[in-house]
Amino acid sequence: MSNTKHEISSEQLAGRIEHTLLDATATKEQIKQLCEEAKSFGFYSVCVNPRWVALAAVQLAGYKVAVCSVISFPLGSDSTKIKVAAARDAILAGADEIDMVADLAAIIEGDGRYLSGQMKAVLKVCRSMRPAVVLKVIIESAALSREQKEFTCRISEQCGVDFIKTSTGLHPAGGATVEDVKLIKETAPNCKIKAAGGIKTAKQALEMLDAGADRIGTSSGVQIINQFREGQAQ
Repeated sequence: MSNTKHEISSEQLAGRIEHTLLDATATKEQIKQLCEEAKSFGFYSVCVNPRWVALAAVQLAGYKVAVCSVISFPLGSDSTKIKVAAARDAILAGADEIDMVADLAAIIEGDGRYLSGQMKAVLKVCRSMRPAVVLKVIIESAALSREQKEFTCRISEQCGVDFIKTSTGLHPAGGATVEDVKLIKETAPNCKIKAAGGIKTAKQALEMLDAGADRIGTSSGVQIINQFREGQAQ
């Protein structure tokens, strides 16, 4: 379904946003504020470092806001055993969804066996939970060639991950682009897409949704919804 700016409400837009705070220097009070904003605006989730999952889960208990956490963030270079343990730990602390950074070396070297083995191992943990936990794989699309992106998307889809996420938002190569969202949609049609990295305006968010994104990861959710409500999404 197309989600153009003319046929989506501010509530629907907020329901696609993962309200994000992944700064290493974030404090307890800032995480609490993030959760309050998520409840107030009706964001889909908060996305926090594993350190804050338990706190976020307590703050959001009884609300329809999910808790998302990141694994092997932002480099993706942890061993499979560490990623599996970290995912399990975050889930047991209260995470409903896991965003795991893919192993970029395996992508660049074309090591499909290592890449798929790691994805399947973390997915197994997510699927063993009741209810099952959503797994998103961050591919750092701005740092990859078209061939590398297609390779990663195909493996992600074959492994059965739920979402492909464009970016960590911390790589110097950049964040989400409309072109990359379209490429992911085309290459891995059975995976949903989380566009993240550098999305700061309502216009950008709507462009990502129009291109095929299902969710928007951003630390500018409040600003985006306020802009949308004020008709500044042109």
